[in-house]
Amino acid sequence: MNSRWTDQVAPSLDDFARLAREAFDALPEPFRSLAGDVVIRIDDFADDETLAMMEMEDPFELTGLYHGVDVGRRESMGPAAEASRIFLYRRPILDEWCERGDVGLSEIIAHVLIHEIGHHFGLDDHQIHGIEDGAD
Repeated sequence: MNSRWTDQVAPSLDDFARLAREAFDALPEPFRSLAGDVVIRIDDFADDETLAMMEMEDPFELTGLYHGVDVGRRESMGPAAEASRIFLYRRPILDEWCERGDVGLSEIIAHVLIHEIGHHFGLDDHQIHGIEDGAD
């Protein structure tokens, strides 16, 4: 047995926040500026109301969520009533990281964050996946 794992603990919510901030800070301009008003929040899981809204029963299915008015619609509506938020869900991300085993945790966090920033820019899942597939 490999004893180096016996004293390890799972990354905390604060660890995730730090990794998300590092990923955000690494974004190139102008993306960082355009997404600058987004609040990034780390929770262990989505709440029951969010899961119901997303029609999901398993909280491990949702790694991230964008909540707000995307920048394209915001300009025609005036300033947003509240800041847009990106939720990153620690436990589902950790689960994906463990299941994959071929990519670093910070890479998965960055991937989920960038995906949700895509929604902030007004892209839907299909468009985001097309961009991701083109980047591979």
